[in-house]
Amino acid sequence: MRDDATRVHRILLNLAAFVIIVAGMRAASALIVSFVLALFLTILCSTPLRWMTDHRIPKSIAVLALVLVILALGTVAGGLIANPVMELGRSEAQLDRLFAEQVEAVEATLSDYMVRFGLQSPLLDADQLISPSWLLGLMRQLVENLGFILANGLLVILTMVFMLLEVSGFPTKVRVALGEADATEARENWEKVGSAVRRYVVLKTIVSLGTGLCVAGLMTLLGVNYPILWGGLAFLLNYVPNIGSFIAAVPAVLVAWLTVGVGTAVAAAAGFLVVNVVWGNLIEPRVMGYSVGLSTLVVFTSLVFWGWVLGPVGMLLSVPLTVMFRIVLGTNESTRWIAVLLGSERSDEVTQAIEAEVAVALGKGGAAAGTP
Repeated sequence: MRDDATRVHRILLNLAAFVIIVAGMRAASALIVSFVLALFLTILCSTPLRWMTDHRIPKSIAVLALVLVILALGTVAGGLIANPVMELGRSEAQLDRLFAEQVEAVEATLSDYMVRFGLQSPLLDADQLISPSWLLGLMRQLVENLGFILANGLLVILTMVFMLLEVSGFPTKVRVALGEADATEARENWEKVGSAVRRYVVLKTIVSLGTGLCVAGLMTLLGVNYPILWGGLAFLLNYVPNIGSFIAAVPAVLVAWLTVGVGTAVAAAAGFLVVNVVWGNLIEPRVMGYSVGLSTLVVFTSLVFWGWVLGPVGMLLSVPLTVMFRIVLGTNESTRWIAVLLGSERSDEVTQAIEAEVAVALGKGGAAAGTP
């Protein structure tokens, strides 16, 4: 009885500590976002940094080159997305007027059909439920969050620089602090985390880039305004699992409907569907395989959780963050069961367990078959 009470107290204490930690993370989300971005940039840049230092390029020059590349890419990406959003925002009133006119036309047509069949015409307020200005407001909020990241870019870059400068000497510090055996285990775990994050980010970037280019080309062919914006939005939101592609399609299809016509909007929606099916369901699984090792439910739950804790950046980084925590939890025997629950049925631990169960079952079957 005492052991059961102790176990319950330990579980409650762990839950209370988890709630306190999450509340603290949410309160300090601005600072944590900067640190997490710096950490991920460090993980991504560690491989090219090692390559440059192996080719006798001084570390300071290598770090400076990486910083310049990141700043250039961030400036180009921000300009491609932010400028069209601001330009589109200036036509909010016109888009709202066109949307109201289209809704009135649809309501009139629907009312005529209802009257013909002797039914009472419904009162629709679709323009009150959704409007271009509302969608553009969400897009502006996304751009503002990206602008917040860029405004704090100095803190992110400085943190990344100091992390990169510490990369080479960090294993020695860990070995002195933990001892040779524990330091080796820590280094192996860090290499697992870095390898998993780099693989996911690189392959996801390739898939997202292909999706964005296809969407931009599709919008150009259909004659929809701001094709680079829709391609950039598809590229960016493709990092958000499950719902990102749908969110990227809605404003593009709506603007195509209002500025070009219904046929173009239908073609745009069909094009988005084809692009996401091809890249998301055919190419991405073949390219990425099952290296993430997370179940579908865990991916969606992590999207909601990290989005609530860290905001839009948390949604973009939800999968690599969860992968990191899964690897860390799997290194400790007392928390390994959590890592197994987070994994998919194709993860290494579950696959080994299934193979062991199959081997045992086959062994028993063979023994039974051999018994006269």
